[in-house]
Amino acid sequence: MRSFGGAMMGFFHFNLNKRRPCANICFWIFLVLLLQNSRGTLSVSNYLVGLGSYDITGPAADVNMMGYANTEQIASGVHFRLRARTFIVAEPQGNRVAFVNLDACMASQLVTIKVLERLKARYGNLYTENNVAISGIHTHAGPGGYLQYVVYIVTSLGFVRQSFDVIVDGIEKSIIQAHESLRPGSIFVNKGELLDAGINRSPSAYLNNPAAERGKYKYDVDKEMTLLKFVDDEWGPVGSFNWFATHGTSMSRTNSLISGDNKGAAARFMEDWFEENGGGQAYSDSLQVDGVPRRVSNIIHNLHENYDELRELAASFQSTPGRPATRFLSVARRVRNPLRQADKPGFVSAFCQTNCGDVSPNVLGAFCTDTGQPCDFNHSTCGGKNELCYGRGPGHPDEFESTRIIGDRQFRKAVDLFNKATEQLKGKIDYRHTYLDFSKLSVTLPKQGGGSEVVKTCPAAMGFAFAAGTTDGPGAFDFKQGDDQGNPFWRLVRNVLKTPDKVQMDCHHPKPILLDTGEMTKPYDWAPSILPIQILRIGQLVILSVPGEFTTMAGRRLRDALKTALISGGSKEFKNVHVVIAGLTNTYSQYVTTFEEYQVQRYEGASTLYGPHTLSAYIQEFKKLATALVTSSTIEPGLQPPDLLDQQISLLPPVVLDGTPPGVKFGDLQFDVPMNSTFKRGGMVSVTFWSACPRNDLMTEGTFALVEILHGKDSWVPAYDDDDFCLRFKWSRPAKLSPRSYATIEWRIPESAAPGVYRIRHFGASRSLFGSISHFTGTSSAFVVA
Repeated sequence: MRSFGGAMMGFFHFNLNKRRPCANICFWIFLVLLLQNSRGTLSVSNYLVGLGSYDITGPAADVNMMGYANTEQIASGVHFRLRARTFIVAEPQGNRVAFVNLDACMASQLVTIKVLERLKARYGNLYTENNVAISGIHTHAGPGGYLQYVVYIVTSLGFVRQSFDVIVDGIEKSIIQAHESLRPGSIFVNKGELLDAGINRSPSAYLNNPAAERGKYKYDVDKEMTLLKFVDDEWGPVGSFNWFATHGTSMSRTNSLISGDNKGAAARFMEDWFEENGGGQAYSDSLQVDGVPRRVSNIIHNLHENYDELRELAASFQSTPGRPATRFLSVARRVRNPLRQADKPGFVSAFCQTNCGDVSPNVLGAFCTDTGQPCDFNHSTCGGKNELCYGRGPGHPDEFESTRIIGDRQFRKAVDLFNKATEQLKGKIDYRHTYLDFSKLSVTLPKQGGGSEVVKTCPAAMGFAFAAGTTDGPGAFDFKQGDDQGNPFWRLVRNVLKTPDKVQMDCHHPKPILLDTGEMTKPYDWAPSILPIQILRIGQLVILSVPGEFTTMAGRRLRDALKTALISGGSKEFKNVHVVIAGLTNTYSQYVTTFEEYQVQRYEGASTLYGPHTLSAYIQEFKKLATALVTSSTIEPGLQPPDLLDQQISLLPPVVLDGTPPGVKFGDLQFDVPMNSTFKRGGMVSVTFWSACPRNDLMTEGTFALVEILHGKDSWVPAYDDDDFCLRFKWSRPAKLSPRSYATIEWRIPESAAPGVYRIRHFGASRSLFGSISHFTGTSSAFVVA
């Protein structure tokens, strides 16, 4: 049988000889149609598109991690690095929006304020609170201390300037990158179901929603991922951002390594996947059995597999003693060094958070650690206590494996949606934003018998079940979820701080108040009262920026209400609108449940700060923004939130001095690889260096750890660094107040690693008694990977 191409060439050859002018016209019409059908992303650009990414990895030592509120969860190393990823979309002569996705637990009001101040100084009114959204992925494995309200920084011993600064700097630089890379391009949207990356961790609360409402949905969590594909007119695909609901709690409350958890892992996997093959292959072609995209084998080619020769070569490279280095060396040796790909834009992929309030990535369910039996359904307890009830991830009992699996599942779905995206975003870019005082909002609700009633939100307060934690990270003492009574002892403890009055207790009913945070102002505000809400529009996509964690049903109600408001406005522009919620955006105010879920008072209801009508308030106020968007009318900006930077208190001791034993230099090896070592893929290599506190230099856009592969006889090429899932940098002291410290670097050799000669390298920075910082490096002996 003749091929399609051959048949067509014959057709055109025949017609070109007979009727050349007509054939030329037909040929070009056919070519255009063929290209449009063969490449879903080929289109006329209607926007300017820019993307950026920058390192925001905070202090990898001494600082409490944000999320679990576990005072013992202190950072002591890096699993992989955290980043701020930004997209900017602009009309060539009109509006623009900027969306920043943070590998952080949540956005911070203070961070947002300072970023906007810097943007104003640089760009004037081009980027403001109205058109910039800053959203967190909700990892519970990032350094804390960067929020401004007391309740969120108690466990980090107050404000941590280093955590704060690196996030503000990274956001600003990622926005600058995106701004400077604005070029003509197009955006495509796609949606699809991902069934095995999240379960409902509070099903008893979900079941309290009306049966008729629950009957409209197949699942008790949202399974849909919404993805944007960014395509540059010249370079082709340059990035993707997606929204999917699952908590960043694959890493447990005892983990001490900085990590982007499952969403950060998915972003790393997808960026590496694209850089390896340009996005032209399906994921099945680019993954090995360990689920991690290939990379090293694409860096070094034609490695021989004569292992005797490799071992002889490795034996000639002994460990090098610690020696001085420059900070730039750590940056220059990074695997993903942007200097190596300066000729084209790097691919940026972000896995954003949405209404994840009651969604856990620990998909095997919650079990008692003592008996192995399922936890109590209503209270998530074991024998009446919550401390033994833990959710299990798919890699149980290995939290790193659970993180990889849930990240990999999101990555695979994103690649599938990316490759099949054909619906192009077209239409206006617009936005609306306002600040609201959620401590006293009047909310008009319909009454069952007709008419309406006016209710109010309340000053912030947290219930007893807040202290019980969740199955992702249980609390302590005798608190339990589903507690709508409280107990006398903890009321006495509460009253030492602040006794809520009857008005406040009635407003929050049936929540028994444990912490009356909205009325606690010493030494400064314990909780926010003024919150931002925001709508960003890009064509037929509408993003709802919410400053908290909406539960599944709360998010559904908000999305449905806004979709109805947009469509009923009479504009055909919103006929096929896609509405997504960007959770934990611009600031943080904990949870938002439905009125019915609130009555059950599980963790999420106890953490709904502004009382039982919080969700109704959000829906009412977002409808006002939607109406303003549809009618092209303005909206009042509202009261500005406070800037509490000058009032912050920090009790974290500084690094005073780093030291080593006599005769030992920083970067010297304490434990090397065995002589003449050969390791198999799937095995682990571990070395330990004499080191110094990582707080001396965060190695921003650099690395603390590096695996190098020998190319030729004497050229060492970076293969893996501390932004790789397989490489772990662990820091420790021999004693709590000791000036001495160690850096242990563990490399779990991927199945995709190329055979060859390798060594491990460490970068660090030490502090002298007089405060000067000196950078150093050291390397292990070489070894063979077979």
